Parts: sequence; structure tokens; C-alpha cells
Amino acid sequence: MRFAYTGRTRGGDKTQGFLEADNAAACAGSLLKNGISPVTIQETGQAERRGAKPKGPGLFEPGVQAIDVQLFSRQLYTLMRSGVPILRSLTGLIESTTNAAFARVIASLKESLEAGRDLSTAMRQHPEAFSPFYVAMVRVGEATGRLDEIFLRMFEHLEFERETRARIKEALRYPTFVLIAMVVAVAVINVFVIPAFAKVYAGLGAELPLMTRILIETSRLTIAYGWLMLAGVVLAGIGFRMWRASPGGRLVWDRFKLRIPLTGSIVLRSTLARFARTLALSLKSGIPAAQALSVVAEVTDNAWIASRVEQMRNGIERGESILRTAQNAAVFNPVVLQMIAVGEETGSIDELMQEVAGMYEREVDYEIKTLAARVEPLIIVAMGGIVLVLALGVFLPMWDLASVAIK
Repeated sequence: MRFAYTGRTRGGDKTQGFLEADNAAACAGSLLKNGISPVTIQETGQAERRGAKPKGPGLFEPGVQAIDVQLFSRQLYTLMRSGVPILRSLTGLIESTTNAAFARVIASLKESLEAGRDLSTAMRQHPEAFSPFYVAMVRVGEATGRLDEIFLRMFEHLEFERETRARIKEALRYPTFVLIAMVVAVAVINVFVIPAFAKVYAGLGAELPLMTRILIETSRLTIAYGWLMLAGVVLAGIGFRMWRASPGGRLVWDRFKLRIPLTGSIVLRSTLARFARTLALSLKSGIPAAQALSVVAEVTDNAWIASRVEQMRNGIERGESILRTAQNAAVFNPVVLQMIAVGEETGSIDELMQEVAGMYEREVDYEIKTLAARVEPLIIVAMGGIVLVLALGVFLPMWDLASVAIK
């Protein structure tokens, strides 16, 4: 049954809302348990229950964004740090949130809290907004009474991830644009330019060089079977995504990503930086090492690294040290292993993992800054190769014909 209630908080503030309970007495008990003295309790009708539900999503309404969760974390930390009760904080955030989808998520959280559920339990019902790591950290904050600190740490964690993604996108923007321009240029030349030259050469009846014949045949195949080729590329892309979504395919692809020249080291270091920062945050919040590694494995966005982390967790559960498990994982360099050893000896593994995260972040930042400089020579060579092939294939017959005409 669903009840509408009004009441007073311990601070004397008026509050109201809806609560699910077996009867009015159970509803009053839940309110008192949450520090609310009930004033009125009334069972709602079917129409009122429908009206109490938040408005559904619109057809073109944007979903929950990462920046929404990040700002939510910072605002909730500020409000709780100022002594504002969490229910009042959520009420204010519902009104101030510009994203309607996330406003509905916050309203659902508030309703679950009014029903007597924990905040972490309520967040678990919204995986599109809160990751398993976020939920686990909130659960730790509830158990230790440091929920406001957890929200601040999650804000800093989400800010780091957002900045890392933005830097990688910025570094890859220019190479991606050039690559797309090259593909479009080659397609236009194959479809429009080379056929025009082929008609001219066919009228002359002269024997064409090998490179010219290759270009003409490539152009003919592109025009005749272009749509089939495009369909084949689309189907191949769909098949690749389906294969990558499978557990085995994702494991193979994620390991292959770490070996790609130029970008593989960036992916590896950024993943390890996220691992180290997440582990440091978990350990600092009081989560045991084995449980912390389980949480880290869930939020690691690389399946192969996640398998290494699970291997570390299994080793710790067998009684091995963190250093031994890190050595067996074979993903950390000797400097990091030395820092882990010092951290275990001094009992400050969380602080040392924070240093490891900072070291990897600095390496990622340097590699991202130099990525464009390392990619530019490859782009120049590729463009030069295309120009050379076109020059030999298109203009070499003209030079031969001009030489014959002069003689």
C-alpha cells in the first residue's frame, strides 16, 4: 500500500512525501526510524499513485550524462557538509537539475529514502547513472558515517576521468579529420577523376603502364560494386561489434588495444592510472584489499586488465602479498612494484597507490601531448604515397604520349 504523509524532521522542518508500507502503523514506524515525526498519514488512491509518478522520458530527451553525476556529487557534498539533511538536499537538487532524465533519477532516490531504503540500495536501481564503483563507495560512506567525504572523492574521481577522455579526444581530433579527408579524396578520385582519364587513354589506344591499369581497374570495381563493398563494410562492422561484445571477443580485443602502436601505451597507462586511483580511493575509504580489488575489476574498462586484477584478488584471498600478486599480474613496471613494496612495508599502500596513479597520469599527459607530433609524420608519408600513386598512374601515360609526339 502507498501512503501520503506530512511530518516534522528532528530540526522542526516540515516535510511530506509518499511511502510504501503494509499499513499506516508500519508507515509511521518507518518515518520515526528515519527521524520524521508523522503529522498526517493517508492512503493514496490509484489516481493519486499515477499522478505521483514522475513524468516519463520524452522521445528526443537526452539521457543521463556523466557530467550530471559529477555535478550531483559536488553539490550533494556541499549541502551535506553544510548540515542540510539528505532528503532536503535531494529535493533542492531535483528543482535545480536541468536534465529532466537525471531529475527523475534523483526523485526516485528521494522516494526510496522516504520508503526506508539505503541510498546505495536506491542508486543500484539506476545503473545508467551510477556505476558499481559509485554504489560501492556510497555503501562504504554509509557504513563509516563519512558519506559527504565519499561524494567529494567521487567528484574528484569523475573529474579526472572526464579530463582524461577530453585530452585523448583532443589529441586524436586532427589525425581523425585528416584520415577521413584522405578516404573521401580517394573515393572521389576513384569515382569521378580516374574514369575521365580512362576514356581519354582508351581513345588513344596506347599501352598503359601497370600502375595506370591498376588504378583504372580499381576505379571500375569501385563503380560497379561500390554499394556491395559499402554493405560489406557495414556488415563487417556490425559483426565486429557483436564479436567484441562477447566475453571472449572483448578479452582478445582489449588485449590487442594495448599493443597498437602509438595509442596502445596511452590506453595501457590510462587504464592502470584509473586502476591505481580507484584502488587508492577504495583502500582509503576502509574497504579491505580483496574486496577493493573486486570493485576495481568491475569498473575497469579493459577486460584483459580486469582479468589481471581478478588474478591479484584471488592471490590475496589465498594469503599472498599485494606485491607478489602485482608481480604475477605482469602489467606493472619495476618502479611501480617498488612503490607497492614500500607501501606494504609502511602500511600506507593507499598513499603509494595514489602516487602510482599520479605517475601514470603524468605519463599519459606527456604521451597525449606528443601524440600529434608522432602521428603527423605517418600522415605525411600516407598522403605522399597517395599523391605518388596518383601521379604515376594518371600522369605517367601523359608524359609517355607527349614524348612519343615530340619524337
